[in-house]
Amino acid sequence: MCSNFKNDLHFCITKIYLITDEEITQESFYELNDELIDKLIPKVGPGLKFKKRFKQLKEKQSANEETVNLSAEVLPSTSDKGKRRFDQPDESSKLQPPAKRQRSSQPLEAIVLSDVKNIMKFVHARLHEKDKLSAFLKKKISDLETDKRELVGVFGKTGAGKSSLINAIIEEKNLLPSGSVSACTSVMIKVEANMQGSNYEADIEFITPEEWKDELWSSYQFLGDNEDCEMDVDNDYHDISEKFSALYGEEWKGKSSEDLMDGKYFKEIPEFLQGRRKILSCESAKELSARCVKYTRSDSKQGSGKDVKKWYWPLVKCVTVRVPNNDFLQHVTLVDLPGNGDRNKSRDKMWKQIVENCSTVWIVTEINRVIAEKEAWEILESASSYIGNGGECRQILFICTKSDHIEDSDDHSAAQRRDLIVKRNMQVKDEVRKEFSRLHKIKKHFTDDHFKVFTVSSKEFLKKKRLNADETEIPKLQQFLQDLNDCHSETFNYVSGAYGILSLIQGANCRGVASKKHVCGELERTMSQQLKQVAKAMAEAYRTFERCLSEGVESSICSYGQKLKTFLYYRKKGSAFHGTLKRVVQSGGIYKQKKGKQININMMLASHLMDSIDEDFRKTFPNEVKCGAFNGVIETFSLNTDFLNKPHKDVELQLRFLKTEEEKIKAKLNKTIRTQKKDVYNSVTQKIKEIMEECYIKAAAFRGPGTLNNMRETIERHVHSNKGMFERAKNTMLEKLNALMQYILETLQKTMMESIELSLKTDNCSLPDFSAELSMVKENYDKLENSPVVR
Repeated sequence: MCSNFKNDLHFCITKIYLITDEEITQESFYELNDELIDKLIPKVGPGLKFKKRFKQLKEKQSANEETVNLSAEVLPSTSDKGKRRFDQPDESSKLQPPAKRQRSSQPLEAIVLSDVKNIMKFVHARLHEKDKLSAFLKKKISDLETDKRELVGVFGKTGAGKSSLINAIIEEKNLLPSGSVSACTSVMIKVEANMQGSNYEADIEFITPEEWKDELWSSYQFLGDNEDCEMDVDNDYHDISEKFSALYGEEWKGKSSEDLMDGKYFKEIPEFLQGRRKILSCESAKELSARCVKYTRSDSKQGSGKDVKKWYWPLVKCVTVRVPNNDFLQHVTLVDLPGNGDRNKSRDKMWKQIVENCSTVWIVTEINRVIAEKEAWEILESASSYIGNGGECRQILFICTKSDHIEDSDDHSAAQRRDLIVKRNMQVKDEVRKEFSRLHKIKKHFTDDHFKVFTVSSKEFLKKKRLNADETEIPKLQQFLQDLNDCHSETFNYVSGAYGILSLIQGANCRGVASKKHVCGELERTMSQQLKQVAKAMAEAYRTFERCLSEGVESSICSYGQKLKTFLYYRKKGSAFHGTLKRVVQSGGIYKQKKGKQININMMLASHLMDSIDEDFRKTFPNEVKCGAFNGVIETFSLNTDFLNKPHKDVELQLRFLKTEEEKIKAKLNKTIRTQKKDVYNSVTQKIKEIMEECYIKAAAFRGPGTLNNMRETIERHVHSNKGMFERAKNTMLEKLNALMQYILETLQKTMMESIELSLKTDNCSLPDFSAELSMVKENYDKLENSPVVR
């Protein structure tokens, strides 16, 4: 079919769809007459234009005597909603125009991605799986889909203004509740885009009934063991009381943990007992916020007697809030996080998973106490290993809120107040940067380039009384989110992959290519050389880690005794420390205090091992996207297909496919490395925790007089008799590192070898002709290549 005729056919049928929302087949299309057209397009102007084009099309068909094979020429629709069909033919014979959209208001990337995805859905549907190459191609098309979502972790103490900040940045004033002095957010809250509907939604995930039962039991055990201990207002008793009172009122006092599992306490949330999620859906952010509050907030003024409210946050694991039509959240999820984890095991596990996956971390604190307030810095320090070498955080944003507040501002004019605020904000930024430069533990994971300071005012962004919008720095954070969305990169990767696949199909349909064998040999030799370079860089990294860890083992053996004494004996004395240590051993060596730093015996024992490798680990596995692992050797891996293109034009299409495959496998390996390197890094502490588990269980079993000394002695004896734990932890890390390196080499070799063989050594395969689709995808690829946006 000639291209002009095909374009006219596609135009006419698409025109009907765009004007009427009707979807028809080619057969039905040619049965149209003036009467049917008048019914479909009642407006005179559009109807006359369509009749004229329709007449021209039929004349061209008659003159050219061309038969239109519709199934090979037209793309599938992206939506079947709300469409009437003239008839119901076989799926492969439908002419389904692209979904109706306002192209002028959409960015280039969104239009291109939608079009190319439609094309590849059609190609996938037409490919059979009767031979190895066809099955290979279908799998490659399926692998084009990626679900890339950037996580932004938002940390900060109660009252720092996290909720107001998130509301202002995504321009949803009433989404997250804020402003109450007595209430605070008590659970993890994810905020992301609602891609499926137009409502505001909350997806509430509960802990399991078994987990709550365990928490009740362990809390009662703790209260019973520590009846005679000194109790501070901030200790565990207060936390347990607050949590139980939120859910049960005063009824929990005097009842057993079994009594508190009675179904009557959970009548309003049957989903909890049934192990299901609770979904709330509202038309406005304000309505959703009001309905969510009992699942997300704790209130110190809960009331008593008849006025008591039920708060379900103790049972909630996480709440995901979904916002419709929000460009800031297209590929970004904001997560409002508790400072240093959670005492509930299930929530704490989720906390670690989320923190380790954050590509950016925001530390939020009030501007007037930014240096004096230690909690924000303690949160950053305690989370540094989770977000740095043990995570994938690329940037830390230290956000000072309420930047419009300034003392004695009433004594100055509006202009003077503004100048004072701007000057003060600049001074604060300098002070914060200086403070960051002094944090040596954090600097092992992050350099100054990874750290940025913002002084923001959510209030002024909305009211603009003292500062203009730019001076509130909210627009800067909005732009930061827009950059994270990175629509261009996602689109280019998809289109580039599609271009490569269609190139291979077209190349496979070309018979009798003379230089296939020669090119195949060249590619295999190049791959062998490149894999040797990768293996060499990995071996150097392995030797570096082995040397550093050996030094760490020696340091650990020399210093562990003093570290233990400092923790076990030189802290608070008497019954107050008895309760703390009991909590530590009951929780596997980890204790999350309400305030202050987390206590972690396992990390303490592993500290010299971790210190010995932190800097080299960051260099070997950088979190920055543009910097590659193992000194960038995977990024530089190449089959040099561009070099082979010039003398071997007859296999140009196959080489195009191999180039895109090369980029795809490197991207896939980089993603795997970002995930697996966390396991490698955390393996040292995890191994020590496993070895220490036995003594924690023994220590937790002590009761009565002398319990504190018995716990201390049990821990000391166990560590003394297991000094070999440091060597074992070192070997565990090296084993995991070696396994990761082997996987990378094997995956590179296997994937590229399979691609070379199937693209250059496969003959006599019958594949459909997708030359028109290749042309369309190439056109879209060229658009992106020439786009001013940098990939």
